[in-house]
Amino acid sequence: MSNQGNFKKTISLLDLILIGMGAIFGSAWLFAVSNVASKAGPAGSFSWIIGGVIILLIGLVYAELGAALPRTGGIIRYPVYTHGHLVGYLISFITIVAYTSLISIEVTAVRQYVAYWFPGLTIKGSESPTIIGWLLQFALLCLFFLLNYWSVKAFAKSNLIISVFKYFVPLTIIIVLIFHFKSANFAGEFAPFGFGGVQTSISTGGVMFAYLGLHPIVSVAGEVKNPQRNIPVALLICIIVSACVYTILQVVFIGAIPTDMLNDGWKAIGREFSLPFKDIAVLLGMGWLATLVVLDAILSPGGNGNIFMNTTSRLVYAWARNGTLFKIFAKVNKPTGIPRPSLWLSFALAVFWTLPFPSWDALVNVCSVALILSYAIAPVSAAALNVNAKQLKKPLQIKGMAVIAPVSFIFASYIVYWSGWNTVSWLLGSQLVMFAVYCACKKYVPQDDVSFAQQLKSSWWIVGYYVMLLILSFLGSFGNGLGLLRTPVDLILIALGSIAVFYWAKYTALPKAVIDYDEKKEETV
Repeated sequence: MSNQGNFKKTISLLDLILIGMGAIFGSAWLFAVSNVASKAGPAGSFSWIIGGVIILLIGLVYAELGAALPRTGGIIRYPVYTHGHLVGYLISFITIVAYTSLISIEVTAVRQYVAYWFPGLTIKGSESPTIIGWLLQFALLCLFFLLNYWSVKAFAKSNLIISVFKYFVPLTIIIVLIFHFKSANFAGEFAPFGFGGVQTSISTGGVMFAYLGLHPIVSVAGEVKNPQRNIPVALLICIIVSACVYTILQVVFIGAIPTDMLNDGWKAIGREFSLPFKDIAVLLGMGWLATLVVLDAILSPGGNGNIFMNTTSRLVYAWARNGTLFKIFAKVNKPTGIPRPSLWLSFALAVFWTLPFPSWDALVNVCSVALILSYAIAPVSAAALNVNAKQLKKPLQIKGMAVIAPVSFIFASYIVYWSGWNTVSWLLGSQLVMFAVYCACKKYVPQDDVSFAQQLKSSWWIVGYYVMLLILSFLGSFGNGLGLLRTPVDLILIALGSIAVFYWAKYTALPKAVIDYDEKKEETV
């Protein structure tokens, strides 16, 4: 098994927190509150709390893993350590697709808000870009590429500068809208769409998309100073603070809506407030606040695009180090410590995703589910390490991990299920196709550390997991499912199935974990 390599440890705790908070406060807070309100009404405020709890549980798992195994691209390297290359290949594929599309989502968000001042960037009556609008998106991608191409420190410094402003604006909005708060907006039907609305808003309303800052923190672990301390601290701070801020933003947004606009029902809120905080500032006659929001709407997604360009290149590097992607992408530039070939691929794929998907919400649902599927592997890997790597030193041991790990896996399964059959069918279906492709190419896959037969034995659980979710989603009530399963029956079945898969995965892992310990150095360019 290859090792981590010669990345330079230049990222401090402050840098790491800003990377995580920057990833969380991107475009999601600018769009999601109206989506959540339209799907769940006032009860949508609880969506952020529930989502925060779920991410916190998963974050605790990553904190323990990250402290024990601080690896750049660790998110897609951990499953290789515990279950072999086949599982790692599946997780790598779905993660890279999600992350490269995330970059394009952020630049698209910038273009949509800039179009408030320059309408010529967006086709009239549509959310699709004009040629000039697309060129703006391309220019932003080039900027992010260059910032990450120069050095890790250039990336961190640029993120620090952007963060100073982007955190100021949400706090300003909270303070201002408190003075326009109308309790009557909460006095009517609190949950007009029932608990199903809350469930839907968590998965498809942008809630889980908003908490994506978890990934970048772990992905740059190999470049962090004192990772055993700084990774778990950064994770916990980012998750707790963001959950509080997002919940408050949702409450003040709902409270500030002119009451007469609720006569058409909550579903209309998503249409009436497509750019929610800008729109409500205009309605309240605060042009200065609308201008401030638009300025932040340019910087926040832009900062996120910068972060995700950095993160994605590390994930591509990790995939290549796993041995199931071309070796060229595992090379690191020696003077800068930057994986430049993987950065080039990340840039190219990000450009590609700007072509077929014109609007912010076109891929949010898919990206959220894809990344949750990546998240779900962490609890499984953590449990497996207790079986096949008992000698592994754990500088951070979370109390109650024996419960936290399976519970977080169950919650991850819920989020996938809540996304609905329309998303689950093709996303998990494509994963099963990739499984078949890997098996068909078994002559070419890595087998130096683990035989193909053992890889297959240690991966059947993930096939069973995907099939279970496909069946339950098809029978369920979300996203054009048949509606044969209703709450709480569907939740009980998913919980039972997830527990069964969790322990199946735990006890069919590799007999001995194959972990790199940085004994060798990778090629440099």
